[in-house]
Amino acid sequence: DVYEPYLIQLGFLQRTPRGRIATDGAYAHLGVALPAVSNRQPMLFGGVKG
Repeated sequence: DVYEPYLIQLGFLQRTPRGRIATDGAYAHLGVALPAVSNRQPMLFGGVKG
């Protein structure tokens, strides 16, 4: 509970309706490649929303 507000303030963590996600900045800071799987919600009839 202490780290989350700090990480959000730095821009490394983002609150979403589905939970918390690491931002692109967090991956860059850690030197880790972004996951290949898209975090975007798929649309009902194909494609990707967002």
